[in-house]
Amino acid sequence: MTREEKAQVIDELVDRFKSNNNFYFTDASGLTVAEINKFRELCFNKGIKYSVYKNTLIQKALDQLETDYTEFSKEILKGFTGIIFSGEIGNLPAKAIKEFRKDSRKDKPLLKGASISSDLFIGEDQLDKLATLKSKEELIGEIILLLQSPIQTVLGQLKSGQDKLAGIVKTLSEREN
Repeated sequence: MTREEKAQVIDELVDRFKSNNNFYFTDASGLTVAEINKFRELCFNKGIKYSVYKNTLIQKALDQLETDYTEFSKEILKGFTGIIFSGEIGNLPAKAIKEFRKDSRKDKPLLKGASISSDLFIGEDQLDKLATLKSKEELIGEIILLLQSPIQTVLGQLKSGQDKLAGIVKTLSEREN
Protein backbone atom coordinates (compact mmCIF):
# COMPACT_ATOMS: atom_id res chain seq x y z
CA MET A 1 0.00 0.00 0.00
CA THR A 2 1.43 3.38 -0.99
CA ARG A 3 1.65 6.38 1.34
CA GLU A 4 -1.16 8.08 -0.58
CA GLU A 5 -3.40 5.03 -0.18
CA LYS A 6 -2.61 4.84 3.53
CA ALA A 7 -3.37 8.56 3.94
CA GLN A 8 -6.67 8.06 2.13
CA VAL A 9 -7.63 5.13 4.41
CA ILE A 10 -6.70 7.17 7.50
CA ASP A 11 -8.83 10.11 6.29
CA GLU A 12 -11.72 7.71 5.63
CA LEU A 13 -11.37 6.27 9.13
CA VAL A 14 -11.24 9.72 10.73
CA ASP A 15 -14.47 10.63 8.92
CA ARG A 16 -16.13 7.41 10.04
CA PHE A 17 -15.08 7.87 13.66
CA LYS A 18 -16.37 11.45 13.62
CA SER A 19 -19.69 10.53 12.01
CA ASN A 20 -20.37 7.51 14.26
CA ASN A 21 -20.84 8.11 17.98
CA ASN A 22 -20.61 4.39 18.59
CA PHE A 23 -18.07 1.90 17.37
CA TYR A 24 -16.76 -1.48 18.48
CA PHE A 25 -13.36 -3.12 18.07
CA THR A 26 -13.47 -6.88 17.59
CA ASP A 27 -11.13 -9.80 17.09
CA ALA A 28 -12.40 -12.35 14.57
CA SER A 29 -9.14 -14.27 14.23
CA GLY A 30 -9.78 -17.96 13.92
CA LEU A 31 -12.93 -17.50 11.85
CA THR A 32 -12.90 -18.65 8.25
CA VAL A 33 -13.42 -16.20 5.39
CA ALA A 34 -16.92 -17.63 4.91
CA GLU A 35 -17.74 -17.05 8.61
CA ILE A 36 -16.43 -13.48 8.50
CA ASN A 37 -18.51 -12.83 5.38
CA LYS A 38 -21.55 -14.26 7.19
CA PHE A 39 -20.88 -11.90 10.10
CA ARG A 40 -20.52 -8.97 7.67
CA GLU A 41 -23.86 -9.91 6.11
CA LEU A 42 -25.52 -10.06 9.53
CA CYS A 43 -24.13 -6.61 10.36
CA PHE A 44 -25.26 -5.23 7.00
CA ASN A 45 -28.79 -6.59 7.53
CA LYS A 46 -28.89 -4.80 10.91
CA GLY A 47 -27.76 -1.51 9.36
CA ILE A 48 -24.24 -1.52 10.79
CA LYS A 49 -20.91 -1.78 9.01
CA TYR A 50 -18.07 -4.16 9.81
CA SER A 51 -14.60 -3.57 8.33
CA VAL A 52 -11.07 -4.76 9.05
CA TYR A 53 -8.14 -2.33 9.12
CA LYS A 54 -4.46 -2.42 10.01
CA ASN A 55 -3.84 -1.42 13.62
CA THR A 56 -1.33 1.28 12.66
CA LEU A 57 -3.88 2.98 10.41
CA ILE A 58 -6.54 2.80 13.13
CA GLN A 59 -4.09 4.30 15.62
CA LYS A 60 -3.20 7.17 13.30
CA ALA A 61 -6.90 7.89 12.72
CA LEU A 62 -7.68 7.82 16.47
CA ASP A 63 -4.77 10.20 17.12
CA GLN A 64 -6.47 12.79 14.90
CA LEU A 65 -9.67 12.82 16.96
CA GLU A 66 -10.49 15.17 19.84
CA THR A 67 -11.42 12.35 22.23
CA ASP A 68 -8.57 10.64 24.07
CA TYR A 69 -8.40 7.00 22.98
CA THR A 70 -5.00 6.14 24.49
CA GLU A 71 -6.58 3.24 26.44
CA PHE A 72 -7.48 1.66 23.12
CA SER A 73 -3.88 2.00 21.97
CA LYS A 74 -2.53 0.08 24.93
CA GLU A 75 -5.11 -2.68 25.17
CA ILE A 76 -6.94 -3.13 21.91
CA LEU A 77 -4.85 -2.39 18.87
CA LYS A 78 -2.99 -5.67 18.81
CA GLY A 79 -3.55 -8.62 16.49
CA PHE A 80 -6.58 -8.88 14.21
CA THR A 81 -8.84 -5.82 14.56
CA GLY A 82 -12.22 -5.30 12.98
CA ILE A 83 -14.37 -2.24 13.55
CA ILE A 84 -18.16 -2.14 13.71
CA PHE A 85 -19.63 1.31 13.13
CA SER A 86 -23.19 1.63 14.41
CA GLY A 87 -24.21 5.27 14.16
CA GLU A 88 -26.71 6.21 16.85
CA ILE A 89 -27.71 2.77 18.18
CA GLY A 90 -25.02 1.82 20.69
CA ASN A 91 -26.18 -1.68 21.61
CA LEU A 92 -26.80 -3.01 18.09
CA PRO A 93 -23.23 -4.30 17.46
CA ALA A 94 -23.20 -6.14 20.81
CA LYS A 95 -26.50 -7.78 19.93
CA ALA A 96 -25.15 -8.70 16.48
CA ILE A 97 -22.05 -10.30 18.02
CA LYS A 98 -24.17 -12.32 20.45
CA GLU A 99 -26.56 -13.38 17.69
CA PHE A 100 -23.68 -14.49 15.44
CA ARG A 101 -22.11 -16.48 18.27
CA LYS A 102 -25.41 -18.18 19.01
CA ASP A 103 -26.03 -19.06 15.35
CA SER A 104 -22.46 -20.17 14.59
CA ARG A 105 -21.92 -21.87 17.96
CA LYS A 106 -18.52 -20.18 18.27
CA ASP A 107 -17.13 -17.71 20.78
CA LYS A 108 -15.93 -15.30 18.07
CA PRO A 109 -15.77 -12.48 17.24
CA LEU A 110 -14.38 -11.32 20.56
CA LEU A 111 -15.12 -7.85 21.84
CA LYS A 112 -11.87 -5.95 22.33
CA GLY A 113 -13.50 -2.66 23.22
CA ALA A 114 -16.15 -0.12 22.33
CA SER A 115 -16.76 3.59 22.38
CA ILE A 116 -20.35 4.56 23.12
CA SER A 117 -20.82 8.33 22.96
CA SER A 118 -17.12 8.71 23.90
CA ASP A 119 -17.44 6.36 26.92
CA LEU A 120 -14.89 3.56 26.64
CA PHE A 121 -15.65 -0.09 27.37
CA ILE A 122 -12.65 -2.41 27.26
CA GLY A 123 -12.69 -6.18 27.22
CA GLU A 124 -14.85 -9.15 26.36
CA ASP A 125 -16.54 -9.02 29.78
CA GLN A 126 -18.31 -5.80 28.71
CA LEU A 127 -20.34 -7.51 25.94
CA ASP A 128 -23.38 -8.40 28.06
CA LYS A 129 -23.45 -4.91 29.55
CA LEU A 130 -23.30 -3.34 26.10
CA ALA A 131 -26.00 -5.66 24.72
CA THR A 132 -28.45 -4.54 27.41
CA LEU A 133 -27.50 -0.88 27.14
CA LYS A 134 -30.51 1.19 26.15
CA SER A 135 -30.31 3.58 23.24
CA LYS A 136 -30.90 7.30 23.62
CA GLU A 137 -34.28 6.94 21.90
CA GLU A 138 -35.35 4.14 24.26
CA LEU A 139 -34.41 6.21 27.32
CA ILE A 140 -36.27 9.27 26.03
CA GLY A 141 -39.33 7.09 25.37
CA GLU A 142 -39.23 5.73 28.92
CA ILE A 143 -38.93 9.23 30.38
CA ILE A 144 -41.90 10.42 28.33
CA LEU A 145 -43.96 7.45 29.54
CA LEU A 146 -42.98 8.16 33.14
CA LEU A 147 -43.94 11.81 32.76
CA GLN A 148 -47.25 10.96 31.11
CA SER A 149 -48.29 8.47 33.79
CA PRO A 150 -49.09 11.00 36.59
CA ILE A 151 -50.84 13.31 34.15
CA GLN A 152 -53.04 10.48 32.87
CA THR A 153 -53.86 9.47 36.43
CA VAL A 154 -54.93 13.01 37.31
CA LEU A 155 -56.99 13.31 34.12
CA GLY A 156 -58.65 9.96 34.83
CA GLN A 157 -59.55 11.03 38.36
CA LEU A 158 -60.90 14.37 37.15
CA LYS A 159 -63.02 12.63 34.53
CA SER A 160 -64.41 10.12 37.05
CA GLY A 161 -65.01 12.98 39.48
CA GLN A 162 -66.86 14.86 36.74
CA ASP A 163 -69.20 11.90 36.22
CA LYS A 164 -69.81 11.61 39.98
CA LEU A 165 -70.46 15.34 40.26
CA ALA A 166 -72.91 15.22 37.36
CA GLY A 167 -74.71 12.30 39.04
CA ILE A 168 -74.96 14.17 42.34
CA VAL A 169 -76.30 17.31 40.65
CA LYS A 170 -78.84 15.24 38.74
CA THR A 171 -79.99 13.46 41.93
CA LEU A 172 -80.31 16.76 43.79
CA SER A 173 -82.28 18.35 40.98
CA GLU A 174 -84.64 15.33 40.89
CA ARG A 175 -85.22 15.60 44.64
CA GLU A 176 -86.25 19.25 44.34
CA ASN A 177 -88.91 18.40 41.76
